[in-house]
Amino acid sequence: MPTRSGSARYEGLGKDGKGWISTQSGVLKEQHYGFGTRFDNEPGTNPEELIAAAHASCFTMALSFALAGAGYSDGTLETSAKVTVEKDGDGFTITKSALDLHAKVPGIAADEFEKIASEAKKNCPVSKVLNAEITLTHALDS
Repeated sequence: MPTRSGSARYEGLGKDGKGWISTQSGVLKEQHYGFGTRFDNEPGTNPEELIAAAHASCFTMALSFALAGAGYSDGTLETSAKVTVEKDGDGFTITKSALDLHAKVPGIAADEFEKIASEAKKNCPVSKVLNAEITLTHALDS
């Protein structure tokens, strides 16, 4: 399996510092981040939104493969993730990743879908790396 990488640079310290992140693929290249993008909604990115995007995409792909493995060949899956960061002593902790899935999988029963989705939530690699509560709500269109 390939190893993927990302990098970060931070100039200055604390709230006055400014940072840039990049990914190996180049999809993110020197994207701005810092205190303002993380806690004050300034333009730019932050670690929590990147984790949310990673979790949503990982779970959705895991579910897609699980559904295909169960014999389903068509469908649409859309997932959003909301990552919660809370004050923890002198620092912060990511305490929750809430996945919200909207799916359309022709021919699947709701109970089978819920079982497969719950397993995908538990077993996608990003879920396994997060030390946080992970919840899943879903809506299945017929």
